[in-house]
Formats: sequence, structure tokens, C-alpha cells
Amino acid sequence: MDGIQTFLKFLMNQKTAIGYSFMALLTVGSERLFSFIAFKCPCSNENFIYGLVFLFAPAWVLLVIGYFMNSRMWKLFTGCCLNPRKIFPKGNSCRFFYVFGQITLNVLIAPVMWLSVALLNGTFYECAMSGLKYPGYLNTLCSNKSIRCWEELNKVACGKTTMSSSESKELKLTLQAQSQVLGWCIIVTTALLSLLTTCCARCQSKISHLQMKFWRIYIEKEREQLEQLFQIYATKLSERNLTSFFENKEPDAFPMPTFRAWEDASQLYSFNSSEQHYSTLHRLVEDGKKDISEERETMLDFVDGQEIV
Repeated sequence: MDGIQTFLKFLMNQKTAIGYSFMALLTVGSERLFSFIAFKCPCSNENFIYGLVFLFAPAWVLLVIGYFMNSRMWKLFTGCCLNPRKIFPKGNSCRFFYVFGQITLNVLIAPVMWLSVALLNGTFYECAMSGLKYPGYLNTLCSNKSIRCWEELNKVACGKTTMSSSESKELKLTLQAQSQVLGWCIIVTTALLSLLTTCCARCQSKISHLQMKFWRIYIEKEREQLEQLFQIYATKLSERNLTSFFENKEPDAFPMPTFRAWEDASQLYSFNSSEQHYSTLHRLVEDGKKDISEERETMLDFVDGQEIV
């Protein structure tokens, strides 16, 4: 029993790594599925557009889905048309671009994974670049090749060219090599930028490493209990209303947060070094009815490795 608990605790501690691993496996599986089932290179003048669509369209879809599924995205934009100060607070008009940039960094993980996997496989890039008619590129690719290379390059991906098999295979391998080099460049660049961004955020952090660990645990527990309380209070309120309706009696008093309290609790969290608050809700509870100042320092997202809400 202790062994099972230890294993479950290990999984909980590594859930971010497990999540990214699952996302990577899902991306690889989706790319292979697209390659074998949906992707059919036309081997014509449409190669370039067709290949680029399969290379970038799924990445764009993943980007949009990532924005949709990011809770901070909707905390940032909900009600902003009625209250522009929400995204452009007084004294800190650049905060919107700062927070939106952080959201975008989180959302870009899935699209970058797709591009990396697709380029490492080389199928989409091979089809796209075999249809490129740019003279400079053709001169480089078809250097020391027969004249048919210029005329039938778009048929190389399908193996329908009249060039010799060795020449056709060499062109195919060259295109795949270019694709894989680009894929590794994206992976290395992304890893380096992630490391530098995280290091910069940690170097500028105004709290210690141990407090960060406590903050991370607090945020997770608050999220879990908030979801549970939503379920409990929604159930109680619905039961109270249905009972009042069917029994035709006055409803019992049911205290609920005010609209202002809901609005204040829904704001994105901003760090203030003079107050030891770990979330918007924590600050709201501690401050009570006092107005929440709009002029606060913005804490970097990387305090907990994921999100501070």
C-alpha cells in the first residue's frame, strides 16, 4: 500500500512532465495519421501551397485551441469592452501586452511541437519545397543535376519523375534533410529561449525558492477546492430553488458573493511585494471590502512553473 501511495505521489509531482510527454505522443500520433490518411501530395504546381497548408494549418488550429483553453485568457478579456481599465489599468498601460505575451508563450507549446514533429518527418516539407519555383532555390537544389530536375522537381515526392532513380532519390533525401535540420533548429531554439526566459524570470524574482514551492502548492489546492465548492454551492442553490418552487414556499436565505466580489475575484493576479498574498482570492479575503488598487507590480508567471492566477 505504501508503495502505491509513493508511486501516486511521484506521478503527482511529475504531472507537468507527464502532461508534456502525453502532448508530444499525441502530436506524433496525429502527424503520422495525417501523413498516412489525409495527406496526398498532388505532384503538380500546387505542391507548395498544399504542403504549407498541411505544415502550418494544424499548428494554427492548435494555437487557437490553446487560447480557448487558457483560463487566464478569459480572465483577461471577459468584460474588457465594458471596462477597458481591466486590461489597461491606470499607471500600467503595458500590462496587457505583458500578460498576453505570457499567455502566448504557454499556448505556443503545442504548435511548436507539431511543427517540430512534422519537419522531422519531412513529408510535408518535401511536398511543399518540391513545388517551389524560386530560381535561386532551384539553382542550389539542382546544381550538378540533369535538366529534368528543373522541369520535374514537383514529381519527386511521388516518385513519378523520369529522372534516374539515383538522382531522384538524392533529391528526395536532400529535401528530407533540409526539413529535419529546420525541425532540429526549432527544437534547439525553443529549448534555449525557454531556458533563458525561465532564468530571467527566476533571477528577477522577489521571493525565495522555498516560498515559490509553497506558492505552487497553495495555487493548486485553491484551484481544487474552488472547483469542489462550485459544485457544492451550485447543488445547494439549485436544490433550494427547486424545493421553493415545487413546495410553493418562500426560499430560505442563501448568502452569495456580490457582483463586485465576483468581479474582483475574477481579476488576474498581480504581485505586490508589500503584501504576502498568494492569489487574487487571497488578497480579496484579506482586504475585505477595501478597494483593490489597480497600480500593482506584476509578478512573472514562472513563479510556479505554470500559471499564477
